Amino acid sequence: MRTWFLCKVKYAKENEQGLLKNISEAYLVDAVSFTEAEAILYDRLASQIRGDFQVTGISKSNIVDVFFYEDADIWHKCKISYMVADGESGKEKKVTQYMIVTANDVKEAYDRIQESLGNMLVSFRVPDIVESPIIEVFPFERDEVADQLPEGNFRPVSEVTQNEE
Repeated sequence: MRTWFLCKVKYAKENEQGLLKNISEAYLVDAVSFTEAEAILYDRLASQIRGDFQVTGISKSNIVDVFFYEDADIWHKCKISYMVADGESGKEKKVTQYMIVTANDVKEAYDRIQESLGNMLVSFRVPDIVESPIIEVFPFERDEVADQLPEGNFRPVSEVTQNEE
């Protein structure tokens, strides 16, 4: 299961008049720890932000899933509710989860979350959708881990066990 971290970044940005203005932006990062989330931010934002910036806050997010559509750049946070049966007591229990989706407006966000969750086995409701302050989402990318491995004679375990037999 993914762990999403909500990260706040502060830096000076030049406005139309050429004056520097301090701004704070929110980013969502998929990482295994606070330290990794901060490292990912510094790695990704170094090429995007001119000048110095600092990470002013990192907290675990209650977001469980992210749905990205390329035709929109506004993130909407969607509250999803559904009922599940408790295995021990047999009583129904209400579960609430939060997901984000890119859309141009709230109606489009609702349609896209309905489409994205259309294969759920239980019926669900979407009681709340709000525009999120998140600027960008940095999901986990498998290639980054492969690039960090040291050079060596790496082989699949199946090949190693076949040669030993």
